Amino acid sequence: MERKFFKALGESVPVLGMGTWRIGGGFNSPDRSGDELWLKALRRGIELGMTLIDTAEVYGGGHAEELVGEAIRGYPRSSLFIVSKVWPSRASVDEIVKAAEASVKRLGTHMDLYLLHWPPEDGRLEARMKGLERAVEKGYTRYIGLSNFDLRLLEEARSYLSRVEIAAIQNRMSVAYRVYEKDVIPYAKENGMMFMAYTPLERGRLARDGFLAEIGRKYGKTAAQVALNWLICIEPVVPIPKAARVEHVEENAGVAGWRLSKEDWEEISRKFS
Repeated sequence: MERKFFKALGESVPVLGMGTWRIGGGFNSPDRSGDELWLKALRRGIELGMTLIDTAEVYGGGHAEELVGEAIRGYPRSSLFIVSKVWPSRASVDEIVKAAEASVKRLGTHMDLYLLHWPPEDGRLEARMKGLERAVEKGYTRYIGLSNFDLRLLEEARSYLSRVEIAAIQNRMSVAYRVYEKDVIPYAKENGMMFMAYTPLERGRLARDGFLAEIGRKYGKTAAQVALNWLICIEPVVPIPKAARVEHVEENAGVAGWRLSKEDWEEISRKFS
């Protein structure tokens, strides 16, 4: 698996990760019926080099974190990059720290990256950022970041930090959804941050796109692989498609080791602009 280096992390990560939304249940709702299937998919992804795994405390009410913790057991911890997220209803420094501790317990290991999942509706961002900073000091996570933040809020969040820097931003991004293409992504690149792209296949819609399939035939690749490759061609972007089934994980792994030509990348960009 290819890797990308990020100055804000001081290390490289795989060009493609694995997401876990709806694995282990829905929003704060555990579901254990698919545990065996999900564990197989996650482990297969690790074997194929997709060692960056993204989860969150609200995915399955914490059960997704438990599944990730079980899936990574037996693999060298240094080879993994584990990401989780805290829900913004945690309003104080202490609440953020307690949430981080709970995530670590469910995962069975520290986090490499801990994100604030959404901007807080009450606007009180400073306490959340101080909480993330404290989670680093406590050893619960090595790095911190933000999810679903625009550029204005990203810069505001950074202003509240004194000892830790924002290392990553995770927002929705695909060839068909490019809200952050003109500002947040260039900002991430300039500051050495990783930009994690969630919903990179638009819930499967791009995997069925005829135009992308036609481009893919030139490379012996599927429409989904073309859509993901379009993203990894952008310097700071690391897509995190969902890792729910082994066959999807194996298809996703075929995104690495090749690149769309500049002409094809630009043609795809125009088509979906």
